[in-house]
Amino acid sequence: MSEAAIIAATATAVLAAFLLGGAVIAIRRGPAFAGHPKGLYMLFFAEMWERFSYYGMRAILIFYLTQHWLFSDARSTLIYGAYTSLVYITPVLGGWLADRYLGQRKAVLFGGVLLAVGHGLMAVEGTGGQNDPTINVFWAALAFIIVGSGFLKANISVMVGQLYPLTDGRRDAAYTIFYMGINVGAAIGTILVAYLGQTYGWGWGFGLAGIGMLAGLVVFVLGRGSLNGAGEPPAPLARPREWSFYGIGLVAVAVAWGLVQAQGVIQALLAVSGVLLLAYVLRESFKLPERPRERMFAILFLISLNPVFWGLFEQAGGSMNLFTDRFVDRGGVPAGIFQSINPIYIILLAPLFAMLWQWLARRGREPSAPSKFGIALLQMGLANLVLVWGARAVGLEVMTPVILVFAYYLLATTAELCLSPVGLSAMNRLAPAHLASLIMGAWFYMTAVGNFVAGKIGEATGGHGGEMTKARLLEVYDLFGWITIGVGVGVLVLAPLVKRWMHLEALKDEEPLAGAEASGAAGVEGVRA
Repeated sequence: MSEAAIIAATATAVLAAFLLGGAVIAIRRGPAFAGHPKGLYMLFFAEMWERFSYYGMRAILIFYLTQHWLFSDARSTLIYGAYTSLVYITPVLGGWLADRYLGQRKAVLFGGVLLAVGHGLMAVEGTGGQNDPTINVFWAALAFIIVGSGFLKANISVMVGQLYPLTDGRRDAAYTIFYMGINVGAAIGTILVAYLGQTYGWGWGFGLAGIGMLAGLVVFVLGRGSLNGAGEPPAPLARPREWSFYGIGLVAVAVAWGLVQAQGVIQALLAVSGVLLLAYVLRESFKLPERPRERMFAILFLISLNPVFWGLFEQAGGSMNLFTDRFVDRGGVPAGIFQSINPIYIILLAPLFAMLWQWLARRGREPSAPSKFGIALLQMGLANLVLVWGARAVGLEVMTPVILVFAYYLLATTAELCLSPVGLSAMNRLAPAHLASLIMGAWFYMTAVGNFVAGKIGEATGGHGGEMTKARLLEVYDLFGWITIGVGVGVLVLAPLVKRWMHLEALKDEEPLAGAEASGAAGVEGVRA
């Protein structure tokens, strides 16, 4: 049995164990299991399957673009970046419609249907090449997944919190359980979809991703009774009005279908809307008293670092995936499977980081949020440089040792754990109550910008001819590694000033913490959204 088959068999066994555990929970009588409502476990498995499908498809998307639709490396990474940036923008629409009209449950259900359609369409291969009319089905598949993610991703984690009273001490533990579903689904889905897709054919991989999404949808529908009313509409909703909101979602699919093909338009929209968003936030900030105003300045400082970090981190599914496929001694293991390293590292390391921050806090030595951002940027830049130095040390003509890929993802993951959950927690803590949703939207907006930046950086690895070379990729990684380290040093220098702007010592004496009731969710979604 090959190494790839052993890895896939192991992932299948782990999946089977989780499903067996889910069956045991389902057949147990009573509304709770192990001290938590059964609705938590239903949401765990629904989200696990959704992440299974999303990250599984993401692991082989770049190869589908280059090997089946025959786009150049540069264009493929740009398309990939445009797609992932739109995935981070659409939750603004899905969250807004759920909060005001549909409720989270119906929004998640609608998003699940769109995702199932999208993943099903991904399995329609056609003959390949950009002149194949079937490519329009592919664009439609991406559009359905983009909008479906917006409706589901924005709302399912909110439902976890709705299962508990605001003062319930079980909330943090509940989000820890839910977070495991996210990462288990991401790891297993990546391994199995990549194995099938790159070993037996694209249709097999994308088909499995579609089956995973359908499984999540079935779990969510059948488990409705365990939600105890969580996620219902804020007010009674007439059927025609409800369907009009679903119509808005379908219009959004049509818009996404056009945008994902027009990356230049996305770039212009991100730039214009970013300037408008900044102007609005600044205008609102200057209306505030001194302390809240300075906290808004701290928020803007932290948010502005998102494009730098995610621009490098999101090379994972694009240029780094291509590099692993072509220039790494993989021992016959499909390159897409290496995308599972990050979620596996998160499962192993996130509890250690949580304990580390608590241990340092008890001794008064925990780094501030801006300091953690600076440390994250240093690690992300170092991840690039370790890969560059190692690959150059063994020689450009020699296949790069696979240990360097593991080292790259280790540093990238520890960087992620220093920035993503920390940043979301800071947004919740620092934002004035009346601007909390806007600030969270701005955070994800700048994450979307970072994903598009990742596409542009990936495009640069293709050079003028559009095809990646090992030397060109290492040159680009080296440049942006040093740039990111330079930014990280600058952030550490400014961290004391930004910390003073946060006025943490006065938070308990002023307005209630915005979004404090969702503090558990922040750490979860930020780690692997």
